[in-house]
Amino acid sequence: MTDIMTADVTVRPATPEERPAVERLWLMFRHDLSEFTGLLPAADGTFRSERVTYAFTEPGWAPYLLTCGEHPAGFAFVRGLDGPVRVLNSFFVVRGARRRGIGLRAAREVLTRHPGPWEIAFQQDNPAAVSFWPRVAGDLAGDAWTREPRPVPGRPDLPPDMWISLTVAG
Repeated sequence: MTDIMTADVTVRPATPEERPAVERLWLMFRHDLSEFTGLLPAADGTFRSERVTYAFTEPGWAPYLLTCGEHPAGFAFVRGLDGPVRVLNSFFVVRGARRRGIGLRAAREVLTRHPGPWEIAFQQDNPAAVSFWPRVAGDLAGDAWTREPRPVPGRPDLPPDMWISLTVAG
């Protein structure tokens, strides 16, 4: 077993060959989010995965793979790279790699690869996200960031997502 406290943590663009690993990580991510969204998997045990497809195929999107040594440990999907504001569409770190600074390091690395305005959404009911994302924003932008609730499109039954806006220096 790899000691992820000392393992080499890498964030890099995910290749098409790594898509199956990212798809499996996606299932873990959606499972974690189901605690806050109440969504259940489809009859085949999967969750909606169009964002995985978009990340690998759509212009303006980029998938990143987070690894600890040789082990996949998470992912990030960025969209809006062809527009005025980048959006951290999805971000996930496997449970075994959490609370060790790996997520902070990975988020910082993804955001600094694309300087400029950013938006990051998270669920206010997710206590880990509520403490994590303001730390990331403060680390990258000092006090120059904002937070605002926005309705979840097409889901009036869910509480609003919290959105952080910041600018990452180049």
